[in-house]
Amino acid sequence: MNPLANALTQRRLLILDGALATELERRGCDLNDPLWSAKVLIENPSLIQAVHADYVAVGADVVITASYQATIPGFVARGFSIDQAVVLLQRSVELARAARDQFWADPANRIDRIRPLVAASIGPYGAFLHDGSEYRGNYDLSIRELMAFHRPRMAALAAAQPDLFACETIPCLDEARALVALLAEFPQYTAWISFSARDGQHNAQGESIAECVAEIATHPQVVAVGINCTAPRFLPDLIQTIRGVTSKPIVVYPNSGETYDPVAQCWIGSTEIDDFAAQARQWYAAGARIIGGCCRTTPEHIRALAIWAAHEVRYG
Repeated sequence: MNPLANALTQRRLLILDGALATELERRGCDLNDPLWSAKVLIENPSLIQAVHADYVAVGADVVITASYQATIPGFVARGFSIDQAVVLLQRSVELARAARDQFWADPANRIDRIRPLVAASIGPYGAFLHDGSEYRGNYDLSIRELMAFHRPRMAALAAAQPDLFACETIPCLDEARALVALLAEFPQYTAWISFSARDGQHNAQGESIAECVAEIATHPQVVAVGINCTAPRFLPDLIQTIRGVTSKPIVVYPNSGETYDPVAQCWIGSTEIDDFAAQARQWYAAGARIIGGCCRTTPEHIRALAIWAAHEVRYG
């Protein structure tokens, strides 16, 4: 089953949601914590559902769960049992599904819409480290060790029945290889793989994006490949490069262009998304078919994207 491909038969462009963690911060959450947004799964899950609901309401075709920084070792370090950690991981899927299902239950919301998908976020090992490693890579771990880290979380999320996996902000080829290898253990699921990038040609660790995508995209359970949590200015070159090595759908959801300082735990620099819809138009023209936002984007950015898409993108 390939829910993403099915959705793309109905829409020439799928709209992802925007940031979750920084949106929670904007709504008053203190995420200065190793669990980051996963902390809110414990303390205020209803707020996570509200953010999902807002993104669906403004036009998102896909919502991504609050499991990016949620891991079993991370929850255990906080004092939870393994069973409790699994419950929290599964809660992330349940909240997204509840927001989607509540929206879809109203027939008025179905006009000119497709039923939104729920993508279970699988963040990189670097997110668990909480030191900015997802923007550097160089973990010094083997593929087997990375598989062992990701396997329990993937199993917990799969049991909660999302529509697909979103393996995102992956900084290096070895971690992508580990995740792709794990997909074989969950044959009923598909995934997209999106890398973090340092420029227009290289992932965060410095490896060639062309070589990474050319290898990863060959896996039958990988249904889209692309880039996320990367400055918007790099996307045109990255999309062109990816398009040159695969015919699979390209997914992009950049951050605001600001840079995260893991020491000060804040965002620095200037935003690059003053006209998000105009930029998305360029990414679509370059070949991206699944577009949304990452850190520091908001429901208003996704609303602008959805309005543009409704007026200018011819649906299939």
